Amino acid sequence: MKKLEIVGYKRATLGTKGSKDLRAEALAPCVLYGGKEQLHFAVPMILFRELLYSADVYEVELNIEGDIHRAILQDAQYHPVNEMILHVDFLEITAEKPIKIDVPVKIIGNSPGVIKGGKMVQKLRKVSLRGLVANIPDFVTADISGLDLGQTVKVNKLKVEGCEILNPASNPVATIDIPRALRGKLTA
Repeated sequence: MKKLEIVGYKRATLGTKGSKDLRAEALAPCVLYGGKEQLHFAVPMILFRELLYSADVYEVELNIEGDIHRAILQDAQYHPVNEMILHVDFLEITAEKPIKIDVPVKIIGNSPGVIKGGKMVQKLRKVSLRGLVANIPDFVTADISGLDLGQTVKVNKLKVEGCEILNPASNPVATIDIPRALRGKLTA
């Protein structure tokens, strides 16, 4: 996993009014849980750009007034109209405790079906994994080099060392669709 550092400040007041005041100062209210105790803090919203608007998976090093915590992003809530960050949840991680996280799927290989005129359609963009932090990859690869027209790669063909894939094994990851122009030629 990629690493990212975020600096935050402990929150003096909790609740709706405290959260609104923080947002007015361009600070996002956050909570860190999963450790010994919950920790409420605030982070400048600009620091979330790389973490929230990327498909990559990050291990976040939270520096909250000098205290360092290792965490992953668990959830982010946005305003429905202006898309301002309303709240961010982090899950504290340790080396010996397994975590559940969504990891992007990367398609590799050249498909004979695409060369014949088919269209590759990626059905699954992220896959859910459970495992130790050290075993979580940056991405999972799906090889389409053996797919012909109308064929599909399913979740059961994905391999991840040291992690369990939580998605159903029969879910499609990528498929080679047959264009309408080719359908008539294939049946004739």
